[in-house]
Order: sequence, then structure tokens, then C-alpha cells
Amino acid sequence: MLIGINGYEAVIPRFGYDKETGLPRRVGSAEYCFKLLINLYKLDKQNEYIIYLPKDPSSDFPEERDNWHYKIVKQKKMWTLIGLTLEFLLKRSKPDVFFSPTHYLPIVVPSNSAISILDVSYIHFPKLFQKSDLRQLKIWTKFSVKKAKRIFTISKASKDDIIKEYGVSEDKITVTYPGIKQVSGIKYQVLSMDELEKKYGIKKDYILFVGTLQPRKNIVRLIEAFARLSRSSLIINPLSLIILGKKGWMYEDIINSPKKFGVEDKVKFLDNVTDEDLPIFYKNAECFVLPSLYEGFGLPILEAMQNGCPVVTSNVSSLPEAGGDAALYFDPNNPEDIAQTMEKVLSDKKLRETMIKKGFEQVKKFSWDKTAKETLETLENLVKSS
Repeated sequence: MLIGINGYEAVIPRFGYDKETGLPRRVGSAEYCFKLLINLYKLDKQNEYIIYLPKDPSSDFPEERDNWHYKIVKQKKMWTLIGLTLEFLLKRSKPDVFFSPTHYLPIVVPSNSAISILDVSYIHFPKLFQKSDLRQLKIWTKFSVKKAKRIFTISKASKDDIIKEYGVSEDKITVTYPGIKQVSGIKYQVLSMDELEKKYGIKKDYILFVGTLQPRKNIVRLIEAFARLSRSSLIINPLSLIILGKKGWMYEDIINSPKKFGVEDKVKFLDNVTDEDLPIFYKNAECFVLPSLYEGFGLPILEAMQNGCPVVTSNVSSLPEAGGDAALYFDPNNPEDIAQTMEKVLSDKKLRETMIKKGFEQVKKFSWDKTAKETLETLENLVKSS
């Protein structure tokens, strides 16, 4: 069987390139696409693959082999819509099944085609998107949902959203939970808290947030909650809030919030933390907080648990699926509830120990190898049933 995959997301970085490695900074759908490619390559030596790319693959892509090939499709604008449409219209290649790990399909595709929709945040929070991007998302996703024979998503919450928004049968949607980023290397092995302080200027004790700076992440309420928490007599002092993440969009209010709530000397923003250094931030944090208003899944929850960090997070969308019974939950619209939930973890040593233990068990449920196996099985069945 010949499987075609749209690899665009894995080579075109939204957040630029890592200064040290020169590799794309992959988050969200880019990370999802890349990890699927890596693990399908490891898993499957029987089927043949064509990975369609707009440019040469970066150095961390798997090498070509007898059943694994890259095809560069040269098209500067609207690459998926026009470039891949011409590829299939002119029958330059004829995959038995085509998978686009994005919302979008070309206009012309093989009869067996699949897409992935990680979340429908553009439906819930349209004001957070530029008008041109929002229009494209709505129109092109609706077209692709109708055309695709199979839709992949990463949580039951997202599956329910897709069914509600597009009126598709639940049998058309496959939930494949994402895996967790594995980090190894010299930096991860030797970096201590003292070195962390020297390199990034942070000290124990701190609460940690990891994510893109954008309104959907609800960071302003987190900072307000942290200000309330800082005044509590039950928590350790001095306590700081470390916010790791690149500036996304509409981030000005977030940057200005520490001063607004009187904690500008206790909140630190960092946007230059490498993947190798990230685990030590989790390991030394008092707790990890993800106060998002909406998430397709919430991988940082599992990354925190993997590194022995207690997690408190929102009780909405897919986050309870990611956290299970290992996390504590709060109402993301209520700063007082956020503060009180963080306080529970900080003031109860036995609770912390229990959460850490449960977190290690929760992490075992998720792996990219499992994601790849379930994806491949679904694609193979799609061809067999056609």
C-alpha cells in the first residue's frame, strides 16, 4: 500500500528556528505532524510512503529508504490547496490513501483521504484570530471535513466539538491521543538548580506555566490568582511565577498584568528556554499550572507529570482527559478558585506526594508509538474498506 502524507507542518516553523540547532521550533500541529512521521518510520517497513514537502526536509527527518521517500512540491503560495491539487490532478503520484495532518485537503485528492483536526479553538474564540486566517479556517476546514473519509483528533472533547460543529457521524472520527516529548542529552543530565539560576536568573520556590502567550491560555487570570496567593500566610515565601513561552498574539495585557496586580517583582517571563532545559524547570517547580480556557489536549500537563511535578489545571475541554485523577482542577474563570487550588498543593506535602505518584502512572497511558500504531491501523482499514 502506498501512503501519502502532507508534511508541510513539520518543515515550515511558525515560531522560527532554534538558534543552537537550526531546527524548526515545532509546537502544536507541527509537533504532532513531525512525531507521527518519526514513529511511522520506526513502525512500518512494509507499506510504502511518500512524504510531500514544500522544501527539503530538515536534518532531523528520517533518511530515505526503500519504502520511505520525500517529494518536494514547488509552490510558493497556498501550497496545500494549489501545489498538492496539481500533484494529484496531473497524477504525478497515486497514493492509495492520503493523510493531511492538518485541517486542510487539496481540492483534488485520492478517494481515500484523511485529515486531522486537533481542536476547533477558532470556533470558540474567533476574536483571537486574524480575519483572513479565520475565514480560511472556517471555509477550508468545512470543505475538507466533507471531502475526507476519516478525521483524526486528539481528545474525546475535540471529537464532540467536531461532531457538534460539522454534523459528522462519530464513526468518521478517530481519537488518537498524542504522546509525550522525550528529552535527553548532556544538558538535561547535568543541569542543576544552581546552574538553572545562573543561566536563567530564577530561584526556588516557583510556580511554573509553559505555553504560548495568547489570551486563550488565560495567563492574565493566572497572574491575578498568583497575586492573591502571594498574600496567603499558608504558602512558602518568597514565591515566584515563571512563565515560559513565546509571544503569540494579543499578548500585551499578559505582559502588563504583573504590574497591574502588584507582583511585577515576582513574575518572570522567559522565551529562550531550550527543550533540553525544560525538564529541570518542571522538576524544581512547586507545581505546574495550566489555566487555559480551551485546549485540544494539553501536552504540558503530561510533560510536567513525567518530571515529577504536581499539576493544577482548568476543568474544561480536554484537560481532564490529559490529567485524569492525577491533577487538581479549578474554574478557569475564577481567579480565587485558581489561587485556592494552587494553595492546596503548596501547603499539603502528602497531597503533593500522591499527585506525583499518580502523575507517573497517568503518563504511561500516552506514547507517540501508540499514536502511530492507531493512525496506521485506521489508514490501512480505510483502504481495505474502499
